[in-house]
Amino acid sequence: MKRKQNIRWNTMKILVIGLLSVIVLGAVLLWLPVSNEKPISFLDALFTSTTSVCVTGLVTVVPKYQFTIMGKIILLILIQIGGLGIIACITAFFMLLKRKITVKERIVIQEAYNMNSLGGLVGMVRRILFGTVVVEGIGAVFYAIQFSRDYGLVKGIWYGVFHSVSAFCNAGIDILGEDSLARYVTNPLINITTMMLIILGGIGFTVWYDVIDNGKKIWYREIPKKWCFTRLKLHSKIAIVTTLILLIAGTLLNFVLEYRNPETIENLNTGQKIMASAFQAVTTRTAGFSTFQQSGMHEETGFLNIILMFIGASPGSTGGGIKTSTLFVLIQGIKSAATNRSEKAFHNAIPKDAFRKASVITLLAVALVSAGTWLMA
Repeated sequence: MKRKQNIRWNTMKILVIGLLSVIVLGAVLLWLPVSNEKPISFLDALFTSTTSVCVTGLVTVVPKYQFTIMGKIILLILIQIGGLGIIACITAFFMLLKRKITVKERIVIQEAYNMNSLGGLVGMVRRILFGTVVVEGIGAVFYAIQFSRDYGLVKGIWYGVFHSVSAFCNAGIDILGEDSLARYVTNPLINITTMMLIILGGIGFTVWYDVIDNGKKIWYREIPKKWCFTRLKLHSKIAIVTTLILLIAGTLLNFVLEYRNPETIENLNTGQKIMASAFQAVTTRTAGFSTFQQSGMHEETGFLNIILMFIGASPGSTGGGIKTSTLFVLIQGIKSAATNRSEKAFHNAIPKDAFRKASVITLLAVALVSAGTWLMA
């Protein structure tokens, strides 16, 4: 038991030290004259590096005008590292060097991804990296179709790559200017591509491959089609169902609340209003892009989006927040206490300590947000 606690502590130290090291190194690189069109304070460089690695989407400078092509490439690398995670990036580096992953390093990977066994860990990281390249590559192609028309072929391809990585990693940082994706509020290609990348990045890698593996079994007729959902792992079911509920509810509420707001979506037709509302529901979950002015929203819409941001994405994903699984377990725990029944999800018993962990995570998050709000106020 003590050995396991030591391993977990070492893993946490590696994650924290690795994260801080990348942030500081990124800040220094973004601070250099070669990275900037005009002078930048180290505090702004540090803030930009932090927001990139932590994939939050907040910026104190406008990346399009502040950074040179070198600075934007550094920004892109920091976003990619932040989205994939320090452990995955270190493992990828070892793979490129064709260095064998030791047992100790496999244990660190196991603890970082909360896996049950050491078997297949390196293969899992390899699948994560491969899947990331494929999805980001496809997203870059779709972006480039539109951006090439607007900015020319070379810049269009570069913009496609940057925004595909930023969207998939749920960073929400753009290099288009001060208005994010506002000029594309009525463009289905940009809207749908961005939403799909954010959702795929935020649903979690374990869900991806669980769905793919289940799909293969159906394809080869190992299981009937009607089992396409029931044979998924409990975690995948929770992530998919909670994500769908949040996206549908978020879209409907954004649509209703902002329908007559001239500063957001009133001037759009019904289809465009639905698309803009869906985009808002997706991006506020954990990304940071926008297709209309956020300051123009009604206060009740802003509060709704605060809730969506607080919940965030799913475990094992590129997004943040308290996670969909935490919300699901918390609701099931409250339901169980109210009805005096055992905690279950999709006919599976929820572990006894799951509600306690979900409660602790939520309370700590509320405390941090409250403290941050007070300090900013």
